[in-house]
Amino acid sequence: MQAVRIDDCDIRSRDPVVDLTLIVVLVIALALFFDFTNGFHDTANAMATPIATGALKPRVAVAIAAVLNLVGAFLSTEVAKTVSGGIIREGDGGVQITPTMIFAGLMGAIVWNLVTWLRGLPSSSSHALFGGLIGAAVVGAGLGSVDFGVVLSKVILPALLAPVIAGLIAYTTTKLAYSITRRSSGPNERGGFRYGQIFTSSLVALAHGTNDAQKTMGIITLTLIAGGVQAAGSGPEFWVIAVCAVAIALGTYMGGWRIIRTMGSGLTEVKPAQGFSAEASTAATILASSHLGFALSTTQVASGSVIGSGLGRRGASVRWNTVGKIALGWLLTLPSAAVVGALAAFIASTGTVGFVIDAVVGVAVIVWIFWRSRRNAVDARNAIVEVDAAGFAVRGRKATKAARKAREAA
Repeated sequence: MQAVRIDDCDIRSRDPVVDLTLIVVLVIALALFFDFTNGFHDTANAMATPIATGALKPRVAVAIAAVLNLVGAFLSTEVAKTVSGGIIREGDGGVQITPTMIFAGLMGAIVWNLVTWLRGLPSSSSHALFGGLIGAAVVGAGLGSVDFGVVLSKVILPALLAPVIAGLIAYTTTKLAYSITRRSSGPNERGGFRYGQIFTSSLVALAHGTNDAQKTMGIITLTLIAGGVQAAGSGPEFWVIAVCAVAIALGTYMGGWRIIRTMGSGLTEVKPAQGFSAEASTAATILASSHLGFALSTTQVASGSVIGSGLGRRGASVRWNTVGKIALGWLLTLPSAAVVGALAAFIASTGTVGFVIDAVVGVAVIVWIFWRSRRNAVDARNAIVEVDAAGFAVRGRKATKAARKAREAA
């Protein structure tokens, strides 16, 4: 496919949609919807383990996470700059993509996000976003529009290393926690870790807002640059930061209960000391990556930490069947979102009709996924239940009561 080079002077005339202002507004709205889905998709990163151990009630947990995601979004913009001016080249004669292509990339990210949410898989919202954007950019402006060096150094390598590092930290911290408290075998002696979990899970929620909200800020900034509204190389404006903070906070408060079930009880049985260790490891890794501008997957970090904490507790069993499904989801996320984004970009490149087709099909898929989720609803009342060896929920009221008693006795 022949690459299309878009210069600063004619970017407004090259977008296939007639009214560029309208398409910019629609892209911003879609980006905020992605930010919303990111919030409820990734609530589990911070709150799955304190909910599983009974340290926090489900609704209280997601409320705390929502507030801290809101605050965290205002703390840094380094990751936003990586997204807006790093992965996709722009400005100073560089290859650019149009707002329509960004719209297509967002559609790919949202569809994949919701598919994995429906399946209860803690996949990476970040990689879905980058995959959709890369696929759309390649179709719309050629391979030269993507800086694959940045993709490798700030997306791929962190994705490979961060879960392992977080898992090792959680493993070591869990071993240390149980070593210090090895003479405390009663149900209440390690109860202090529950209070520690409230602090560490809050820190993860703050870190999540600091890292993940910035990705949507970067997308909106990239859209404004591509539309000629904002100067190339500039960071997100305050209003962009504010609306992204609100969107991710609202999504977080909705609670991604399906993924909370997987993270809280599907990977391993989580005890308070494990939960404390996993959350501390997750927070440290995410905050360090945000400072360095790495567009890290907070979901992968949190999953790696939970697995590491499970391996660190003597007698605990990690459900490797569930781990395998999650790992497969990680591998498929970026290329799958890229394919959907590329397909949407190809359709949109035909003009206004193609853009409308993208919008209609995308909305239909989103509505169908939400409708399908009602057939097997997971909410605050049944998010943490007894699971079998394969990681599937055991049905029935007795199973739920048994799981609650086990958490209280932990």
